[in-house]
Amino acid sequence: MTWLRNVLVDLADDSPQVDLAERTIAAHHRRRRTVISYLAAAMVVVVSLGVTAAVRLLPDGPQEAASVGDLPARGAGPLSHAYKTFCKPVSGKAPAGCRDGGWRVVTRSGKTYHVPEALPSLAPGRTGLRDSPLAISRDGWKIAYYSAKEGTFQVRDLASGQKTTAATKVPKTQLGSISRLMLSDDGRFVAFSKVPDFKDPALIVDMRDGNVRELPNRWVPIGLSQDGATITLAEYSPRSRLRTISHLWSSSSKGDTTSVILPVDYRFSPLAPDGKTVAVIEDRSTAEKPCRHGNLALMDTLTGEKRKTTVISGLPSDVSQISLRTWLSGEKVTALTMSVRCRPASEVPDDEPAVIDPPYQTMTAYAVNVRTGKARKLATYRAQDFFGIVMPGPPGAL
Repeated sequence: MTWLRNVLVDLADDSPQVDLAERTIAAHHRRRRTVISYLAAAMVVVVSLGVTAAVRLLPDGPQEAASVGDLPARGAGPLSHAYKTFCKPVSGKAPAGCRDGGWRVVTRSGKTYHVPEALPSLAPGRTGLRDSPLAISRDGWKIAYYSAKEGTFQVRDLASGQKTTAATKVPKTQLGSISRLMLSDDGRFVAFSKVPDFKDPALIVDMRDGNVRELPNRWVPIGLSQDGATITLAEYSPRSRLRTISHLWSSSSKGDTTSVILPVDYRFSPLAPDGKTVAVIEDRSTAEKPCRHGNLALMDTLTGEKRKTTVISGLPSDVSQISLRTWLSGEKVTALTMSVRCRPASEVPDDEPAVIDPPYQTMTAYAVNVRTGKARKLATYRAQDFFGIVMPGPPGAL
């Protein structure tokens, strides 16, 4: 949602940790410049979303069913994506059967289900706002979410219906206003991070053994090794940085850390299949010159060295915002694009009301070859913004 939604989450908390005005400003500025332009530049957004290699793409067209039931106890089938619903968009209609702040999942065959066990991102009666994350395994057969009943994270196998609940409770007040969740391929590990950070740490949880390790907040988990021992994180505010933590489960330490501070702002893909590379696009947006981005490049996660810069071709000429998501293969990454009409901040009246619930937008997925830059259209979806839609596999960092 917009930065205002996330500010209100923090204001809804009764935490006395910082001054109210300071919390408002801090929450606002933790949004990436890319996202600030939603309001500061008063953009009209058309967002495009991507998919993972393990997912058979849906054809273009509406994703809404005539009626949406709850996720069945078992046998739902692998997922194409999930999206969050808010029911009072500033214009247009909400999805049929909308549940305020709730999650829906969509299978590869096109069936749509509510996830009633997942905590809504909106308190009953719209009396408070909070973020409630959801993640999908790379193969689409498992989901992770914050269980409203259990008061912590839960992993659910969609084939068998088996649910695994984290041994450690996580209070709802620790979910923050922008939260990210990453689920390992086998469903064993769940990594959680959020902003604002305050005193509550981010976590990675071993759902099988019950072990927990603290992670730094505000860093988005974008990759995990197969054994769960090494995690890759990306931070986009106040500076773009990459961090790799290895030996996570060593009993003698909290792990070995390598961090890289980057000279400019980037949008990051998840970790590439080689386990040491990310795709990046430089974010050149400013308040007066929004909707600007650089070329696609590959980057070493340990050194920050950028290589193989490529011009993306095959996208519509009006695309002005790009977010990188799941890798489809060793050479193709999913690009999520926005076609926007932008105004510089100086042209936006001071009294122009903020949009709390943006309209639902058509979203289209592209596969981009990182060697050639060639983009190929994949599928079309609908959601309210980048933060409200999830694809299988680790998230990227906006």
